[in-house]
Order: sequence, then C-alpha cells, then structure tokens
Amino acid sequence: MKIAVIGAGSWGTALAGMLGEKYADVWLWARDCLLVEQINSQHCNEKYLPEIELPKKLRCTSDLERAVTFADIVIIAAPSHVFRETAQNIAQVSSGREIFITVAKGFEPATLERMSEVAAAELSVSREQIVALSGPNHAEEVGRKYPTATVAAGISVNTIKFVQDVLTMPYFRVYTNHDIIGVELGGALKNIIAVGTGIVEGLGFGDNTKAALITRGIVEITRLGIAMEAKPSTFSGLAGIGDLVATCTGKYSRNRQAGIQFAQGYSLEAVQDKTSMVVEGIKATLAACRLSKKYSVEMPITSQIYEVIYNNKNPKQAFLELMSRGQSHEEGVLCSATREL
Repeated sequence: MKIAVIGAGSWGTALAGMLGEKYADVWLWARDCLLVEQINSQHCNEKYLPEIELPKKLRCTSDLERAVTFADIVIIAAPSHVFRETAQNIAQVSSGREIFITVAKGFEPATLERMSEVAAAELSVSREQIVALSGPNHAEEVGRKYPTATVAAGISVNTIKFVQDVLTMPYFRVYTNHDIIGVELGGALKNIIAVGTGIVEGLGFGDNTKAALITRGIVEITRLGIAMEAKPSTFSGLAGIGDLVATCTGKYSRNRQAGIQFAQGYSLEAVQDKTSMVVEGIKATLAACRLSKKYSVEMPITSQIYEVIYNNKNPKQAFLELMSRGQSHEEGVLCSATREL
C-alpha cells in the first residue's frame, strides 16, 4: 500500500501523519522546499500544524511524480481555488488507476463545481474512483489523536468501503455514504454559517443567537442541497449538522475566527492578511449566493453574510434585518427545508 497526500496544509499533514502510523509507504507532497526539509528532518510542520509530532517513517517531497508514482491512493488536500491546477499536475504523473480522495471543503470559484467534479474532469478517471471525505474533523484534534468521526462518500460501494478500511484508526472512525453531492455541499456550506457564528460572537451576542443561527443555517444548507439533488437526510449527519457544529463552535475554526474579525470592523483584505491559511467560508459565501440564484433558493443568512464580507455592511444591521423578516412557521430542519424560511 502506497498513499500520497498532496498538500501539506494542516489537514493534509494531519492525514499523512495519521496514515504514516499505519502504513510504511506514505508520502506527503509540499511546494515549499524548506517545509519539506523541516518535515523530513524534524518530523513536524510548525507552520500549518504546530506542536504535532509526525511519524519518522513519513516521507515528504516537493517532487510530485515521486509522491504519486505507484500510489494506490492519492489524497488531494489542495484548497478549492487551486484544486483544478493541482489535479491537472497530478494527471501528468498519474497512472489513472489510483483511488482519489478529495478533502477540500469548498467550490471552485469560477465554475461553482464541487471538488469531486473538478477531479473527475481533470484526472480523466471514472467517478467510481473518486471519494469525498468530510465531517467534523479539525486537523489539530486529529493530530492529537482525539476521537473523531468522518464520512467517506462516493458512488462505488466497493471504493468507499475500501477507503473506509484504509482510513480507519482506533481514534478515527469512518462512515460510508453514497450521497457525494450532499456530503460535499455540507462541507462547503457550513463554512458560511461558521463565519456568521463568528460575527455573532464578535458582536457580543449570546448562546440564543448562536443556536438560532446554526439551526436556521442548516435549513438553508438543506434547502439548497435538495435543489442540487442531494439527500435531505445527509444534512442531519456528520457531514451536515456534525461538521456545522464543530466549525461554528470550535476554537480551531478559521471561519469562526474570520467572522469575529469582521464583527470587529476588519475589512475583507485585512481578515485574509491575518492568516496564512485559506478561509474557505469567504469564497463559499460568494459561490453560495450565485448558486441560490441559479436554483431559485432563498438563503437570507447567507445573503446577509455576503453583504458583510463583500459590501462592508454593518454586522449589527445585517442581523437586525434577519430578525425583522416576515414571520413564518417552523416544522423542523428536514421538513422546513422544502419550504420558504
């Protein structure tokens, strides 16, 4: 078994470290030669996953061909905005027989495609070879071996079962799911609500506000998911509510932290400058607004977060307008997802 992890950010590094404990032939690819040297010599990634010791047998390289050649599984951990370019580069050195696992949570900005769609197009492989991994998975906690659950989604029963077996660890439980659309949408859209939860926290509002935002947020996510042919039940599971709760409340959530900064008056450029890692919720908000128009789905929370991020709307005014909307009836997440908010 040879496994290649492409992308040495926090999540790619955490997965490579976890798999490096289980398998002897795991390769982590990084662009930065200095980072490659640090991982190989010091067995840590202080830039993206500090204070986590990596297995000594894990090998890191900046040579993509060396990482991918003869791999059985290729995990693509590149952010959404460079995912297509990364997939194109992988295709040049791939045999086309590997299983590909996408772990980025977002949409390609230009096309609004999910990562599995981009992978299928650029890698020129069957969709049965592609699996999406998503769930409440903070890299920092996986690196510390905290008990974690995740979802492997794909259209092939055999492929997702194989990935489940490969990735399962005593502290990393993997469930399978055939709704790859819903699993990917849940992973991408929850980042938007997490930005909103950060705004709530930054404004000094309390638990009532956060709970309302998270609950009504999953309704928006589910409604758009249904319009895009996802299964409603997916959003009540790990890739839906589970990931949403972790990202909205977790101390490691970059999206939540970004929301706090927006509430404090920082501009979009200032928020992006304050972190060396990608805040997927910022781009996902733009994509979701475009998707809501395309599918004629009302997403008032997402729309107000968009106004705060991209049009410098006063966050308090945004929440006042959400609270002042026309009154409606609630029937619960799955039922109300098919109705107007």
